[in-house]
Amino acid sequence: MVLAAILRAMRRFLLLSLLVLPGGAAVAPAPPPADAGAFHLTREPGLSAGVQAALTDLPRGVRVGILLREVGGGPVLETQEPDGAFIPASTTKLVTAASVLHDVGGAGGAWTAQLTVPASQVGARGVQARVKAVTLRGSGDPTLSVGGGSVNGGGGESGYSLRALARQAYARGLREVGEVRVDETLDTASFASLTVGVPLTGLRLDSWHDEPPQSAEQAHARLGAALRAELRRAGVRVASDVTGRAAPFTPYLPPIPAAEAEKTPAEPDPFVPVARRPEQGVAVVRSGSPQAALARTLRPSDNLLAESLLATLAHPPGGNGTLRGALDRERAFLRQIGVDLSGLNLADGSGLSRESRLSPRALGTLLTVMHDLPYPTRAAQAAALRAAQPARLLPDALYRDRGNAFIEALAQAGTGENVPEHDGRGGTLALRMRGLNLDVRAKTGTLPGVSALAGYVTGRSGRTLAFAVLMNGPEDTSILTMRDVQDRVVQAMAQAH
Repeated sequence: MVLAAILRAMRRFLLLSLLVLPGGAAVAPAPPPADAGAFHLTREPGLSAGVQAALTDLPRGVRVGILLREVGGGPVLETQEPDGAFIPASTTKLVTAASVLHDVGGAGGAWTAQLTVPASQVGARGVQARVKAVTLRGSGDPTLSVGGGSVNGGGGESGYSLRALARQAYARGLREVGEVRVDETLDTASFASLTVGVPLTGLRLDSWHDEPPQSAEQAHARLGAALRAELRRAGVRVASDVTGRAAPFTPYLPPIPAAEAEKTPAEPDPFVPVARRPEQGVAVVRSGSPQAALARTLRPSDNLLAESLLATLAHPPGGNGTLRGALDRERAFLRQIGVDLSGLNLADGSGLSRESRLSPRALGTLLTVMHDLPYPTRAAQAAALRAAQPARLLPDALYRDRGNAFIEALAQAGTGENVPEHDGRGGTLALRMRGLNLDVRAKTGTLPGVSALAGYVTGRSGRTLAFAVLMNGPEDTSILTMRDVQDRVVQAMAQAH
């Protein structure tokens, strides 16, 4: 029996590992959760007595949606209005974080930034000492630094920085630049509706979090000025102090003779005229693991970081540069993992919008899949490889060993930290559920009249349970009362299962 259990676990791991190649390329959709589709033909479980007792203390007029299920293909254990459309508040960030982690390719993935020059100014011996322009391009993530520590953690100089790019360019022979250009791949106007009130631009610096630019033009100018300063610091002369804009990239298509236009075109000519070649890179840097940025978003519930992460999904080649395009990519991810989006809506990445709607079942499915996906932290992956024990990368082991990149970005209840800053492990849950001896890792959500909690709790049986509790009421409803009821609901569910 033990051998059979091991074989079943390894089979599940191999199936899950087909989702994402090591390089981050998706090769197959995630398998739908066990309750997808046909689940609605079965009878829904109700609520345990303990949960019903906790809910009696809610103020009048508060609507509650609940779903509790066992991860790893386990059953749905408790429900109340599981398919109802609720304002999710900041539990929306769970969707944002999961979509971004999937897009990057897991905790081992990375964002990039690069400097490019016109292809005509790159010869057989490399880049010319003097070029007309150098262009900064990148993933648009909020972790690129000027030269010091970034949101990836730590002080000192960061390898994912403008400084590192400038030093690389100098080392490869660049000595003089006519103009610095910045690539703007986002339609900034389409992100203007976001409640954070900060322009979301194609490229960002981590230092902007506390002092964000007040307009897209100011962001463009500040980024160009920072890059010029780092190029000059590295020894590269920059002639102009005006920041230019990169021309949109147009792929080269060889001309087709008129007589052949209506026929099937031949293979493209391998020769591309120099004037039509894409720009060529002279420097590139990679970010650290995206997990650190996710933790600094989810634990303290940072709205600006959440919207900045959402904006990375708008970047080409996967995105079309717009907020709608980024949200469409989130919806596509949710459909891929088996979420029924009927009647639901995504309006932003932070949850500040009251237009968003999610259901307890949608969040429960997301949480279950993100537990079952083999998204190990880099540390967990390295440890398993050193020990030559692939079984340690199975979802249950990753959860127990605190090695699941998505789950470890969540706040942990009851740590007692009274520190709302980024590094607090407890985050927004630090002072909740203290003394209850519960292992709860979850995301909170709060708006006037709205309180939500969704995440994981270890049940009395030792099983890992995914839960979502969404409460919507009049805007003057006491948030503290709703939170207290939520905590007792989670405690009751853990005790019952």
